[in-house]
Amino acid sequence: MPHIEIHQEKAADKQSLVSICPFGAIELADGKLAINAACRMCRLCIKKGNGVFEFVEDEKAATVDKSLWKGIAVVAEIEDGNIHPVTFELIGKAKELAAKVGYPVYCLMIGSDISGKAETILSYGADEVFVYDRKEFEHFRIEPYAAALEDFINKVKPSSVLVGGTPTGRSLAPRVACRFRTGLTADCTKLDISESTDLDQIRPAYGGNIMAHINTLRHRPQFATVRYKIFSIPEKLSNPAGKVHNCSIDAGKLASGISILSTQAKSREKGIEESEVLVVAGRGVKKQEDIAMLQELAELLGGKLASTRALVEAGWVDAKCQIGLSGRTVKPKLLIACGVSGAIQFVAGMNSSEKIIAINTDANAPIFNVAHIGIKGDIYKIIPELITRIKESKEAK
Repeated sequence: MPHIEIHQEKAADKQSLVSICPFGAIELADGKLAINAACRMCRLCIKKGNGVFEFVEDEKAATVDKSLWKGIAVVAEIEDGNIHPVTFELIGKAKELAAKVGYPVYCLMIGSDISGKAETILSYGADEVFVYDRKEFEHFRIEPYAAALEDFINKVKPSSVLVGGTPTGRSLAPRVACRFRTGLTADCTKLDISESTDLDQIRPAYGGNIMAHINTLRHRPQFATVRYKIFSIPEKLSNPAGKVHNCSIDAGKLASGISILSTQAKSREKGIEESEVLVVAGRGVKKQEDIAMLQELAELLGGKLASTRALVEAGWVDAKCQIGLSGRTVKPKLLIACGVSGAIQFVAGMNSSEKIIAINTDANAPIFNVAHIGIKGDIYKIIPELITRIKESKEAK
């Protein structure tokens, strides 16, 4: 296994080296440095240890012939007969990544009576669309869908597979990644690719305190799930030139332990991720009753109230209104952050908004680093004044 080797002869001040590790994984025993079971392979000791610590790869580790795996694949999600918008966002990102290494972009469609939607996928820039259209795929069941994705990967051998971070995608991706004994990074906020075709999968870790760069160096394909509203939807092509492949699969592989007897449509409620205007309540809100002030502003602007995690945990706001990696990802036309500090987990869920206005008494609040307009001030003075002016403007009309 890969491990960290310690060069004892280079260790001058051993006691100071012990304090490098934030997890307490470096210890001093009998005058020698050692790595204990608390090590998380973050490699901070290598960066700050002045050559004392060295990361050693496992020479016996299996490697894959990367030249046999080519292309960026996107797993399309079909929801109620329609293509989920996260599919188009992933195609746009796949095109960007593929252009760096000269790869084609593939899209996989699984469903029943969906062949007519392949042209729509092509219009967003996919080079080839592979369609598994069978009655068995009418409803999402993990075994048949996993079998189709596995069959597609075995036939096409894409280097990377991008899946929407939806309930369906979060169920499907790990099941198939396990079948190929390869890596999967969930809820990526950024993706990049190197000349070696290794996918750089970036996501917050350790409670949002660091941005982890995760790579799958020895295995293929590389799997990543990405939430809706993280990337932008590309422009549609007027004359798409891609190909559509109608794929077949052995019916014996589609057996499932789940039988769907009937379905009932759930009434849909417009969530904060669908709103074009959001007013976000942060820790700067002093008491629960003051939420009404921000709710009024949101209604006047034709938008919705949203919140940070702290107010949800306090029970002041419904969990459906939480923005962030542990909540919803949003991309409204206008977002007004009221008393929001701007923790990395929150920012990761809203930094693609078209216009961000931040109001905070702390001039050094991280939210100002992503805001297009920053206002240093008290929300209890600014918001009431803003409400009054909006009402006056509406009355004047």
